[in-house]
Amino acid sequence: MIYTLISLLVLFWLVGLVAHVGGGFIHGLLVLALAVFVFDLLTGRRTTI
Repeated sequence: MIYTLISLLVLFWLVGLVAHVGGGFIHGLLVLALAVFVFDLLTGRRTTI
């Protein structure tokens, strides 16, 4: 589930980067998702949403 969310955020970030629409917001969400992913990876916790 988290990989799907990260993939969608990356896609929206690329669209925002190309079209200059909501780029800052999507960039912030992408950084947040990356931080959560790295934290889960380092702690070894599995989340089921």
